[in-house]
Amino acid sequence: MEKKPNPIALLPIGVFLVLYLGAGIYFEYINHEEGQMGFYVMSVVVAFSIALIVAFLQNRALSFDEKIHACAQGIGDDNITIMLFIFLMAGMFSGIASAAGGASSTANLFLSILPARLAVPGLFVIACLISMSMGTSVGTISVLVPIAAAAAQNAGLHLPLCIGTVVGGAMFGDNLSFISDTTIAATKTQGVEMRDKFRVNFIIAFPAALLTLVILLVRSVLSKAPEMQTYSYSILQALPYFIVLGGSLAGINVFIVLGVGILLSLICGLITGSLTFASAFSAMGAGTSGMFETMVVTILVASIGALVKEFGGFAAILEMIKSRFNGKKGGMFGIVVLTSLMDIATANNTVAIVMAAPIAKNISEEFGIDPKKTASLLDTVSCVWQGIIPYGAQLLIAAGLSGMASTEIIPNLYYPLLLMVAVIVSIVMEKD
Repeated sequence: MEKKPNPIALLPIGVFLVLYLGAGIYFEYINHEEGQMGFYVMSVVVAFSIALIVAFLQNRALSFDEKIHACAQGIGDDNITIMLFIFLMAGMFSGIASAAGGASSTANLFLSILPARLAVPGLFVIACLISMSMGTSVGTISVLVPIAAAAAQNAGLHLPLCIGTVVGGAMFGDNLSFISDTTIAATKTQGVEMRDKFRVNFIIAFPAALLTLVILLVRSVLSKAPEMQTYSYSILQALPYFIVLGGSLAGINVFIVLGVGILLSLICGLITGSLTFASAFSAMGAGTSGMFETMVVTILVASIGALVKEFGGFAAILEMIKSRFNGKKGGMFGIVVLTSLMDIATANNTVAIVMAAPIAKNISEEFGIDPKKTASLLDTVSCVWQGIIPYGAQLLIAAGLSGMASTEIIPNLYYPLLLMVAVIVSIVMEKD
């Protein structure tokens, strides 16, 4: 039965935004302490928990048991369940592959074979490939920024450009990787296959990446050639990342790809001596632990979303977008605006996708938008903003590791800015 539009049902989302964004602004800009990331003082889990309580206090026409049932239906959705399992396996792979030395070996391998003149463009390509293999922009930034900073210092490269290049490449892979939590969230919430979303997404992302590479090549050619160091690496340690990347691109089932990646990381780690059975299990445990917050947030957002939908909140948003946007293109721009606001407010692209996804699905059904396009817009737009906002984890970590302010990096973020242009162009060129 179609729900009657009810703007008041959106109150829990408003409460979350006020709590999370308000606390972030306060601790980052008003009462900031040295070394503190203000937008991460207020736990996203706590903010969503309070929002869920607010949702339960609404609509007295439904009993507590009926509200619990609505939450259970939201959490028990097939796509939510699959998404939770993939998060677990992706965490295991990320943990054991990093502990085995795969991430650093992959980065060092590429840096060692690059011509000095192509150091900065090479950093972009390396970041793209590693983030596609790892499925995490934060992990890629953590691995590559120290190397990029060292290369900048030793070879006389422009440090903000090197760091901005790494961040841009990391967001490219985060957007396209088959094991990225953003890809998983975007595809599963829209009920589409990862490979189908990849094809749509690639048409948008690749031109932006290619133009970024051209800009970096031009800057490199016009600047003084640097002197690069040599870096140690193990091809065997890097092998699991290449296997996962190849399997993902080939469209093999993500569970099989991740399972093979975990097993290969264990074998290669044992052979090279970088892992023992004990450290391997500890690394997998640490990797899954790193996914727990994302999983809890997914459960909380699914519950809040179910109640907001039940109370008519999604119908209110849909009605608002229909009154301001017309046709398929208008619906797509509505999804862009919705996702942008969610990411700017939460400073977390996965959370933004999970929050925006149910509403975006309603919009796509209302305006006849291909679900593959909707999934692509959710993932791409959230990654654009996550790679630009100075209070997001990506720029904060990059700034911390390189010893500069996050705002210094922003002018060198060519890829995220070009990606947003590519998104707008793709919508304008879409047939109504």
